[in-house]
Amino acid sequence: MDFAAVIGTFMGFAFILAGMILEGGNIGQILQITAAFIVIGGTSGAVFLSFPIADFKNAFSLLKTVYFNQVPDYNKLIAEIVDYSQKARKEGVIILEKEAKKASDPLLALGLEAVADGADPSLVREMMENQLARLEEKVQTGAKVYESAGGYAPTLGIIGAVMGLIQVMQNLSDPSKLGAGIAVAFVATIYGLFLANLVTIPFSTRIKQKYQKIFVAKEIIISGVLAIQAGESPALIERKLETYLIDNKKSEKKEAKA
Repeated sequence: MDFAAVIGTFMGFAFILAGMILEGGNIGQILQITAAFIVIGGTSGAVFLSFPIADFKNAFSLLKTVYFNQVPDYNKLIAEIVDYSQKARKEGVIILEKEAKKASDPLLALGLEAVADGADPSLVREMMENQLARLEEKVQTGAKVYESAGGYAPTLGIIGAVMGLIQVMQNLSDPSKLGAGIAVAFVATIYGLFLANLVTIPFSTRIKQKYQKIFVAKEIIISGVLAIQAGESPALIERKLETYLIDNKKSEKKEAKA
């Protein structure tokens, strides 16, 4: 469980609602089923219109990434690759065909099998990079679905507010209902802003941030497999792969400062 994501979600909703209550409001004032239909239904329709069903399903499958840790253990991965390099040096690369079945990552298994089969290094790299590119495309497309929803939701909120005001204008003959009617009309705007800024856009950012770390692990795998195929010593491979950890820590520090 990613407690930072859980805490962030709770804080976002809790503090806004608490602020409303401190201003003398109550939660019941923003519970409007009509506004929810317009904003959530309209946003969902816009997303369905913008993307194929496959992309929508893909985005939904990535949702677990937001609240559950997907961060790989780089040190464990490097130790695994070094272990394979030691076995390949002692028993020959053919042993990697058997070891590939126990690999912790599908990309690592693919690379080890290709090396065991005696594939050309350029082909091994191409195969692994193609698989990585497909994963990157899947993640970018899924994150784009949530980004798009974040763009549509506020606009749908405004549409809901305008529709509500139209109803208010039709009841100008009864001034006692104007204040409440206008308040209800703007609930749709609140829903749109809530959905965009506390749900869909943060989801997109979180998914991309989590997978950025996974992509580093994939790069470690590609570099490690190619080093094994080149016959480099296990010690050299370990030092080479550890440079990714240094670069990753530097990038994390830059992100933190930003």
